[in-house]
Amino acid sequence: MWGSGGMMGQNGYFGNNNTTTAANIWLPTFGIIFAVVIIIIVASIVGVAYYLLYPQIRIGAAPTAPVVESYPEVSKGSAYESVAKTLTEDERKIIEVLNAHNGLYLQKYIKSETGLSRLKTHRIIARLADRRIVSLEKVGNTNQVYLANWLNQKA
Repeated sequence: MWGSGGMMGQNGYFGNNNTTTAANIWLPTFGIIFAVVIIIIVASIVGVAYYLLYPQIRIGAAPTAPVVESYPEVSKGSAYESVAKTLTEDERKIIEVLNAHNGLYLQKYIKSETGLSRLKTHRIIARLADRRIVSLEKVGNTNQVYLANWLNQKA
């Protein structure tokens, strides 16, 4: 009944129903390629501008560090002074007691001379041992505390 005559096309649509052409298929692909090329060009321009504005990043233009001929001698007093700056007041008390007793003393006597509690003395000495400022040796029910040789001012 409908046949092929009249204004309607083969499937009942008006005009040409061939809407998917080769140009329509490739258009998104070329759009993506175009966007990638633009991004690369912009990134290159930014990179060149950065390179020109900051010349210190050029190869071979890095400043060199001065060569140190010799290091000054470090005395035991300066080692103690350097470490003393990092110690708390209670840690400093314990180090001073150890210095007064030639770098070794029992922990229970350190507690008595510093006036610190038994627990606080134990914790401070454990912290100093972790930092290798003192070393411990178990003697009976207390510890023998040794001051590090590099820190002992009397040695």
